[in-house]
Amino acid sequence: MDDGRGRAVLRIDSGADHPDSVSRRLADALMARLVGPDDTVVQRTALEGLPVVTGAWVAASFAGGDPAALALSDVLVDELLEADELVLVAPVYNLGTPAAMKAWIDQVVRAGRTFRFTAEGPVGLTSIQRAWIVTASSSTPVGSPFDFNTTYLRAILGFIGIDHIEVIAADMLQSQGEGAVQRAVDAIDTALAAA
Repeated sequence: MDDGRGRAVLRIDSGADHPDSVSRRLADALMARLVGPDDTVVQRTALEGLPVVTGAWVAASFAGGDPAALALSDVLVDELLEADELVLVAPVYNLGTPAAMKAWIDQVVRAGRTFRFTAEGPVGLTSIQRAWIVTASSSTPVGSPFDFNTTYLRAILGFIGIDHIEVIAADMLQSQGEGAVQRAVDAIDTALAAA
């Protein structure tokens, strides 16, 4: 930010929280390099039990239903709209995105708040400068035809107006082990140096 204040960084964790989590380890390494002393961080774990979209949620969002059904969604959307940088921690689960991440996405991708419909198609309404997808997989090559995690996350981020996306991936961990982790850490340093 140019006004002398720090940046707002929003981190969303979605994988299981366990001591050997490579995606969380990489996200911690990224945050240590990314966050400055004047920056603010909001960290959420999508494992907090975010609700799935319900009929009441849809009615409130599109048909003038009870706005109370959107109370949590409004908080999550506000956090997203206030962020300058977004860090999504999303390991590959069964070739795709963890269900907890999808629950968060479903709460924040909202017509009139984070995107709007136009005659030419949807337009994203977020102003995030950069998003990071931090991921790990035991055997799914990131970017391969079997990667339905980062490809989906890139698409949905673009849908809400986030074009600058960095993917930090320790993939093929089963065969490449710590070498994959080190390459991911090197990718963090390269991306930050290029910024």
